[in-house]
Amino acid sequence: MKESRADTVQATVLSIGLHVLLFAIAFMGIWWTRNTAPISAAGPVIEAELIDANALSANMQRVLRDRPEPLEVQAPPEPDPVEREEIPPPQPVIEPIPQDSPVPPQVTPQEQLPDPDLLEQERADAQAISDREAAEREQEERRRQEQIDLTERQKREEEAEQKRRRAEQQRQREEQLAEIRRRKAAAEREAQLAEQKLKQIQDARDAAATAASPPPGNEGTSDDLTGKYAAALQNAILRQWTRPDTVPLGQRCKIVIRQIPGGEVIEAEVDPSCPYDERGRRSIEAAVLKAQPLPYAGFESVFRRTLILNFEASDR
Repeated sequence: MKESRADTVQATVLSIGLHVLLFAIAFMGIWWTRNTAPISAAGPVIEAELIDANALSANMQRVLRDRPEPLEVQAPPEPDPVEREEIPPPQPVIEPIPQDSPVPPQVTPQEQLPDPDLLEQERADAQAISDREAAEREQEERRRQEQIDLTERQKREEEAEQKRRRAEQQRQREEQLAEIRRRKAAAEREAQLAEQKLKQIQDARDAAATAASPPPGNEGTSDDLTGKYAAALQNAILRQWTRPDTVPLGQRCKIVIRQIPGGEVIEAEVDPSCPYDERGRRSIEAAVLKAQPLPYAGFESVFRRTLILNFEASDR
């Protein structure tokens, strides 16, 4: 329930009256204690001890009998009653009570103004809090920047490592390619030398065969060993060849065959003058490789490492 202004005034008045009553009771108690307090004489405490005179010695009894009579002390004259009435007794100081105060009681409590020192302390505390927060923000920003720098440094290191690895791999590939080129060049040189030697040998044998060839007039037929060797090569290759439809029957194609003793084929290549199409050329080269080892036994005397065979297309 909301408290009204009348209830507030009534409560304030009752509180003031209760405080006045308590103050009056305390004042009366202090006044009563002041009037009833016993009067104490100044000086040390006098102690006395009662002794029977008959118990004293004869000398002490004689001294007591011979002691002089005490002088009578006259009491001072009492003051005139009129004069006593003229001097009033001291009156207690009556402190003013809230009801007698010239200033009316304040209904609402007055707002307490803060002490200037408290304001200064509050400002100092606020400044300290602000400085601490700024220091914390600066420290947090420094940590964040350090983390960013660390991440960027790690990224740069990883990129540098990847570049180094790629460069190393490229170098290794280049070295491998150079080694392959070197080996290929060496193999080509060896092949050229071998081919030159074979050509020299073939030329010498061809010259010898030409000198021993039969005279013309036998319509191209020969029963010598060279013709049999050529027929054996034709039959061996034909057994491994399937004629493509694009190659007509009876069409001839020159094939250059490089072989070693025993009939093992090193290379088979169709001469550029061959009329076969690309499919027919590849098929005849494959058939020569499949037919190895080519006929050799019995044909050692007419064997040629490099020979040119005039292959004729036919069905098996």
